[in-house]
Amino acid sequence: MVKPTTELSEAKRQLLELLKRLGPLTAGKISARLGTTDVAARQHLGTLEEAGLVTAETQPPSGGRGRPSIRWSLTERAQALFPNHHAELTVGLIDAIRETVGEAGLQQIAQTRAEAQLALYRRLLPPPTASLCQRIEALAKQRTAEGYMAEVVTEGRGRYLLIEHHCPICEAAKSCSGLCSTELELFRRVLGEDVEVERTRHLLSGDDRCAYRISKTAPC
Repeated sequence: MVKPTTELSEAKRQLLELLKRLGPLTAGKISARLGTTDVAARQHLGTLEEAGLVTAETQPPSGGRGRPSIRWSLTERAQALFPNHHAELTVGLIDAIRETVGEAGLQQIAQTRAEAQLALYRRLLPPPTASLCQRIEALAKQRTAEGYMAEVVTEGRGRYLLIEHHCPICEAAKSCSGLCSTELELFRRVLGEDVEVERTRHLLSGDDRCAYRISKTAPC
Protein backbone atom coordinates (compact mmCIF):
# COMPACT_ATOMS: atom_id res chain seq x y z
CA MET A 1 0.00 0.00 0.00
CA VAL A 2 1.06 3.57 -0.58
CA LYS A 3 2.22 5.22 2.61
CA PRO A 4 -0.41 7.69 3.86
CA THR A 5 0.56 11.34 3.59
CA THR A 6 -1.19 14.60 4.36
CA GLU A 7 -0.98 15.60 0.69
CA LEU A 8 -2.74 12.57 -0.77
CA SER A 9 -6.44 11.84 -0.45
CA GLU A 10 -7.73 8.28 -0.45
CA ALA A 11 -8.83 8.66 -4.08
CA LYS A 12 -5.36 9.77 -5.15
CA ARG A 13 -3.70 6.94 -3.24
CA GLN A 14 -6.00 4.46 -4.98
CA LEU A 15 -5.09 5.98 -8.34
CA LEU A 16 -1.37 5.62 -7.64
CA GLU A 17 -1.82 2.03 -6.52
CA LEU A 18 -3.80 1.31 -9.69
CA LEU A 19 -0.95 2.58 -11.86
CA LYS A 20 1.50 0.58 -9.77
CA ARG A 21 -0.49 -2.60 -10.37
CA LEU A 22 -1.48 -2.18 -14.00
CA GLY A 23 1.14 0.14 -15.47
CA PRO A 24 0.41 2.99 -17.90
CA LEU A 25 -3.33 3.68 -18.36
CA THR A 26 -5.49 6.26 -20.07
CA ALA A 27 -7.66 8.56 -17.97
CA GLY A 28 -10.72 6.74 -19.26
CA LYS A 29 -9.46 3.36 -18.08
CA ILE A 30 -8.46 4.85 -14.75
CA SER A 31 -11.93 6.29 -14.17
CA ALA A 32 -13.54 2.98 -15.16
CA ARG A 33 -11.34 0.99 -12.78
CA LEU A 34 -11.89 3.41 -9.88
CA GLY A 35 -15.62 3.82 -10.55
CA THR A 36 -15.39 7.60 -10.91
CA THR A 37 -16.01 10.12 -13.69
CA ASP A 38 -13.47 11.03 -16.37
CA VAL A 39 -13.50 14.61 -15.07
CA ALA A 40 -12.64 13.49 -11.52
CA ALA A 41 -9.90 11.18 -12.78
CA ARG A 42 -8.34 13.96 -14.87
CA GLN A 43 -8.46 16.36 -11.92
CA HIS A 44 -6.64 13.85 -9.74
CA LEU A 45 -4.10 13.21 -12.49
CA GLY A 46 -3.49 16.92 -12.89
CA THR A 47 -2.83 17.34 -9.19
CA LEU A 48 -0.55 14.31 -9.10
CA GLU A 49 1.32 15.53 -12.17
CA GLU A 50 1.95 18.89 -10.49
CA ALA A 51 3.31 16.99 -7.49
CA GLY A 52 5.67 15.07 -9.78
CA LEU A 53 4.07 11.71 -9.05
CA VAL A 54 2.65 10.85 -12.48
CA THR A 55 3.63 11.62 -16.04
CA ALA A 56 1.74 11.50 -19.34
CA GLU A 57 2.94 10.06 -22.64
CA THR A 58 1.17 10.42 -25.97
CA GLN A 59 1.07 7.26 -28.06
CA PRO A 60 0.11 7.04 -31.74
CA PRO A 61 -3.07 5.15 -32.60
CA SER A 62 -2.86 1.47 -33.37
CA GLY A 63 -2.53 0.87 -37.09
CA GLY A 64 -2.07 4.58 -37.74
CA ARG A 65 -5.79 5.31 -37.56
CA GLY A 66 -7.80 7.25 -35.00
CA ARG A 67 -6.67 9.67 -32.36
CA PRO A 68 -3.48 9.30 -30.34
CA SER A 69 -3.97 8.20 -26.73
CA ILE A 70 -2.49 9.69 -23.59
CA ARG A 71 -1.34 7.14 -21.06
CA TRP A 72 -0.38 7.94 -17.48
CA SER A 73 2.33 6.23 -15.45
CA LEU A 74 4.18 6.64 -12.17
CA THR A 75 7.38 8.67 -11.87
CA GLU A 76 10.46 7.66 -9.90
CA ARG A 77 9.32 10.02 -7.17
CA ALA A 78 6.05 8.11 -6.88
CA GLN A 79 7.92 4.82 -6.50
CA ALA A 80 9.34 6.17 -3.25
CA LEU A 81 5.82 6.19 -1.76
CA PHE A 82 5.79 2.40 -1.75
CA PRO A 83 7.51 0.44 1.03
CA ASN A 84 11.10 -0.63 0.34
CA HIS A 85 11.92 -2.40 3.63
CA HIS A 86 14.67 0.04 4.57
CA ALA A 87 16.60 -0.38 1.33
CA GLU A 88 19.61 1.73 2.27
CA LEU A 89 20.19 -0.13 5.53
CA THR A 90 19.79 -3.49 3.80
CA VAL A 91 22.25 -2.64 1.04
CA GLY A 92 24.73 -1.43 3.63
CA LEU A 93 24.44 -4.69 5.53
CA ILE A 94 24.90 -6.71 2.34
CA ASP A 95 28.07 -4.80 1.51
CA ALA A 96 29.39 -5.41 5.02
CA ILE A 97 28.62 -9.13 4.80
CA ARG A 98 30.34 -9.35 1.39
CA GLU A 99 33.47 -7.73 2.83
CA THR A 100 33.43 -10.14 5.77
CA VAL A 101 32.69 -13.50 4.16
CA GLY A 102 33.29 -12.86 0.46
CA GLU A 103 30.98 -13.29 -2.51
CA ALA A 104 30.66 -17.06 -2.11
CA GLY A 105 29.71 -16.68 1.52
CA LEU A 106 27.15 -14.02 0.64
CA GLN A 107 25.51 -16.29 -1.92
CA GLN A 108 25.39 -19.09 0.65
CA ILE A 109 23.58 -16.75 3.02
CA ALA A 110 21.08 -15.98 0.26
CA GLN A 111 20.52 -19.71 -0.21
CA THR A 112 20.00 -20.16 3.53
CA ARG A 113 17.37 -17.42 3.41
CA ALA A 114 15.65 -19.23 0.55
CA GLU A 115 15.55 -22.45 2.56
CA ALA A 116 13.95 -20.59 5.46
CA GLN A 117 11.37 -19.11 3.07
CA LEU A 118 10.66 -22.57 1.68
CA ALA A 119 9.97 -23.94 5.16
CA LEU A 120 7.65 -21.02 5.92
CA TYR A 121 5.75 -21.29 2.63
CA ARG A 122 5.29 -25.03 3.05
CA ARG A 123 3.63 -24.39 6.41
CA LEU A 124 1.34 -21.70 4.97
CA LEU A 125 0.41 -23.14 1.58
CA PRO A 126 -2.12 -25.94 0.98
CA PRO A 127 -0.69 -29.45 0.48
CA PRO A 128 0.26 -30.73 -3.00
CA THR A 129 -3.11 -32.52 -3.12
CA ALA A 130 -4.86 -29.13 -3.32
CA SER A 131 -5.62 -27.64 -6.73
CA LEU A 132 -2.89 -25.66 -8.44
CA CYS A 133 -5.09 -22.56 -8.30
CA GLN A 134 -5.43 -22.88 -4.52
CA ARG A 135 -1.69 -23.24 -4.11
CA ILE A 136 -0.90 -20.23 -6.27
CA GLU A 137 -3.55 -18.05 -4.63
CA ALA A 138 -2.10 -18.89 -1.21
CA LEU A 139 1.40 -18.08 -2.44
CA ALA A 140 0.20 -14.75 -3.86
CA LYS A 141 -1.48 -13.93 -0.54
CA GLN A 142 1.73 -14.54 1.37
CA ARG A 143 3.83 -12.61 -1.13
CA THR A 144 1.42 -9.67 -0.86
CA ALA A 145 1.78 -9.77 2.93
CA GLU A 146 5.53 -9.46 2.36
CA GLY A 147 5.03 -6.35 0.22
CA TYR A 148 5.14 -7.75 -3.34
CA MET A 149 1.57 -6.71 -4.32
CA ALA A 150 1.05 -10.11 -5.95
CA GLU A 151 -1.94 -11.23 -7.97
CA VAL A 152 -2.92 -14.32 -9.95
CA VAL A 153 -4.19 -14.14 -13.53
CA THR A 154 -5.73 -17.23 -15.10
CA GLU A 155 -4.49 -17.89 -18.63
CA GLY A 156 -6.32 -21.15 -19.20
CA ARG A 157 -7.00 -24.53 -17.70
CA GLY A 158 -4.07 -25.35 -15.43
CA ARG A 159 -2.12 -22.27 -16.58
CA TYR A 160 -1.63 -19.09 -14.54
CA LEU A 161 0.45 -15.94 -14.23
CA LEU A 162 1.73 -14.88 -10.82
CA ILE A 163 2.41 -11.13 -11.16
CA GLU A 164 4.31 -9.13 -8.55
CA HIS A 165 3.66 -5.42 -9.03
CA HIS A 166 6.17 -4.27 -6.44
CA CYS A 167 9.51 -5.53 -5.15
CA PRO A 168 10.19 -4.48 -1.55
CA ILE A 169 13.75 -5.84 -1.75
CA CYS A 170 14.64 -4.42 -5.18
CA GLU A 171 17.66 -2.43 -4.04
CA ALA A 172 18.94 -5.35 -1.98
CA ALA A 173 18.50 -7.71 -4.95
CA LYS A 174 20.53 -5.34 -7.13
CA SER A 175 23.35 -5.61 -4.62
CA CYS A 176 23.01 -9.37 -4.05
CA SER A 177 21.79 -11.25 -7.12
CA GLY A 178 21.31 -14.41 -5.09
CA LEU A 179 18.30 -12.92 -3.34
CA CYS A 180 16.46 -12.79 -6.66
CA SER A 181 17.86 -15.82 -8.45
CA THR A 182 16.75 -18.17 -5.66
CA GLU A 183 13.10 -17.11 -5.94
CA LEU A 184 12.43 -18.98 -9.18
CA GLU A 185 13.64 -22.24 -7.67
CA LEU A 186 11.77 -21.44 -4.45
CA PHE A 187 8.47 -21.19 -6.32
CA ARG A 188 9.16 -24.42 -8.16
CA ARG A 189 9.85 -26.32 -4.97
CA VAL A 190 6.99 -24.95 -2.91
CA LEU A 191 4.30 -25.38 -5.57
CA GLY A 192 5.08 -29.06 -6.11
CA GLU A 193 6.68 -31.48 -8.52
CA ASP A 194 3.64 -31.43 -10.83
CA VAL A 195 4.21 -27.74 -11.64
CA GLU A 196 6.40 -25.84 -14.10
CA VAL A 197 7.42 -22.25 -13.30
CA GLU A 198 8.90 -19.86 -15.86
CA ARG A 199 9.86 -16.25 -15.19
CA THR A 200 8.45 -14.17 -18.05
CA ARG A 201 9.13 -10.66 -16.76
CA HIS A 202 11.91 -9.48 -14.47
CA LEU A 203 12.26 -6.12 -12.76
CA LEU A 204 16.04 -6.34 -12.64
CA SER A 205 16.15 -7.06 -16.37
CA GLY A 206 14.39 -3.80 -17.19
CA ASP A 207 10.74 -4.85 -16.98
CA ASP A 208 8.26 -2.86 -14.90
CA ARG A 209 7.40 -5.85 -12.68
CA CYS A 210 8.11 -9.55 -12.18
CA ALA A 211 5.84 -12.24 -13.58
CA TYR A 212 5.92 -16.02 -13.50
CA ARG A 213 4.01 -18.40 -15.78
CA ILE A 214 2.88 -21.41 -13.79
CA SER A 215 1.38 -24.51 -15.32
CA LYS A 216 0.83 -28.20 -14.75
CA THR A 217 3.51 -30.52 -16.08
CA ALA A 218 0.74 -32.76 -17.41
CA PRO A 219 -2.82 -32.06 -18.63
CA CYS A 220 -5.38 -31.57 -15.87
